[in-house]
Amino acid sequence: MEVRFNYSKANPEALQTMYKLEGFMKTSGLDPILYELIKIRASQINGCAFCLDMHTRDLSNLGETNQRINLISVWREAPIYSEREKAVLELTETVTNISVQGVPHEVYDRVREHFDEREYVTLIMAINTINAWNRIAISTGMFPGCM
Repeated sequence: MEVRFNYSKANPEALQTMYKLEGFMKTSGLDPILYELIKIRASQINGCAFCLDMHTRDLSNLGETNQRINLISVWREAPIYSEREKAVLELTETVTNISVQGVPHEVYDRVREHFDEREYVTLIMAINTINAWNRIAISTGMFPGCM
């Protein structure tokens, strides 16, 4: 495999913009484990091996178990996630695939049982951020171990 080109060298301003989004996320108050769950689930849906490799390691470094990391793609059938985490994973799937059905009221309501309006917006920003990273990595041909 070969990376198509180094996007950070081709357009450093774009990389800085992405870092600003990450900076916002770090100061947003979002639980780092929830953020990694979002990153992993969106990366699974988008097929971004580079990001999956990175974020499964990051979640492991936060002390998460292999079982919880390995079962994220089948979270509905795995009783090891809290209702709060399930709401976030469902929202992640829905927003990542937003062209399919938008965000149904039922999904919104389940998320709002656990998060206020400000936190809801933060979750949307987290989902948008990883989706943008996925699209950059996939479009430029990044793969695990390429950097």
